[in-house]
Amino acid sequence: MSISFTVGRERIRFAGKTDIGQVRAHNEDAMSVPTDMPLAVVSDGMGGHASGEVASRITVDSIADHYRRTAEEAAATWPLRLPQMQVERDRMVTAIKLANVMVYETGAQDPSKKGMGCTVDAMFFTQGRFYIGHVGDSRVYRIREGQMTQLTEDHSLLNDWKRMKEMSGEEVERFPYKNVVIRALGLSQYVFVDLVVDEYRVGDVYLLCSDGLSGMLEEPAMVQMVQADTSLDNVCAALVRAANEAGGGDNITVVLARVEAA
Repeated sequence: MSISFTVGRERIRFAGKTDIGQVRAHNEDAMSVPTDMPLAVVSDGMGGHASGEVASRITVDSIADHYRRTAEEAAATWPLRLPQMQVERDRMVTAIKLANVMVYETGAQDPSKKGMGCTVDAMFFTQGRFYIGHVGDSRVYRIREGQMTQLTEDHSLLNDWKRMKEMSGEEVERFPYKNVVIRALGLSQYVFVDLVVDEYRVGDVYLLCSDGLSGMLEEPAMVQMVQADTSLDNVCAALVRAANEAGGGDNITVVLARVEAA
């Protein structure tokens, strides 16, 4: 069931869905569709033997908890004349770095979870802007006026290789290490967080997803499904169903956020 929040002059409506896919034995993805604030999170776990599931759940829960605990602190900065944009930038980066420490320490303390990690995309809406914190190869897209734009950059070996060398579509398809992630939470005590900040508009739709969706579907197909139904719940279900029909080679998670007139 979708949920919406009044944010300034607009409303932000959210919906999400996660699915095990057709190949994996269990679902290592985790997501947070907001219930009390306009914050969405998607995380794709790695590590096997359910450790990835632990890492992604720690990440999603700790980021949401940090935002709840700092909700009043953000408002209290105004008398100090601190720029609100900088406050929100720091808030996002801190939330993800704290999640990284929790995943890393959990893995270090439990030999059965050693080496576990996860990707993360977290997105928060406030005062006419969105703030995205990103680590790994999960993605955030924006669909605006029928055009889809990838807002995050994959932290993957394939993406690094493509930057060094022009690759044809066939070469990309044959690349043997497409699923190798070069940056993730839990791999060390420290992590660099990519931050994306921009203004949102009424009519925008933002799609957060694990690579179980983006690796199965082409962008035009995703745009078509987003535009085909006004119900975000129906669109989430359609995207997951299409990824499964395309092979479902990984866990599939999608969260949608649509900006509506209040």
